[in-house]
Amino acid sequence: MPIHIAITRRMLPGKEDEFKKALRRFLGESFIHGGVQGAGMITTMPGAHERDIGILRTFADEAERAAFYESDLYKDWENYAATLTEGVPEHRELTGLEAWFRTPGVTPPRWKMAIATFVGVYPTSLLLTYFLGSTIHPLPLPLKAMIMAGLMVLMLTWLVMPLVIKFMKPWLHKPQQN
Repeated sequence: MPIHIAITRRMLPGKEDEFKKALRRFLGESFIHGGVQGAGMITTMPGAHERDIGILRTFADEAERAAFYESDLYKDWENYAATLTEGVPEHRELTGLEAWFRTPGVTPPRWKMAIATFVGVYPTSLLLTYFLGSTIHPLPLPLKAMIMAGLMVLMLTWLVMPLVIKFMKPWLHKPQQN
């Protein structure tokens, strides 16, 4: 299962262009490492500080992620990047909805993502209602809804959507015909 990482860095004042140019070069070079499946830069993030920059990186698996972050290529980059940025970069693994549709270089259209989500949600809601409906029926509505929503999110995040995306990937990422 691919691992998706979001990194946020804050560029030093006056070093923005130099950092972006160096980052573009490094993102390209990072594909030398076989486990890197995707890398991209987000220069404008809603609600972020004007000098913040986002980096999205996808690895084949946890072992490849660890190997990349231990590589000389990455360590050399970090030493150089530290001269152009302030503070410590923030790394966050994307594990929920934000990572379901992330595939290097391709983002499916919203309507396809909506259909794939429906394909996961509908049978999951039926399954939960079938197995829990009578058990939680006597509970107050807000508590029933909270239990159903909580279980739905857990099942979708760690079981259902990864399988749906795996099986629908060829269709999700098929180029559109005009």
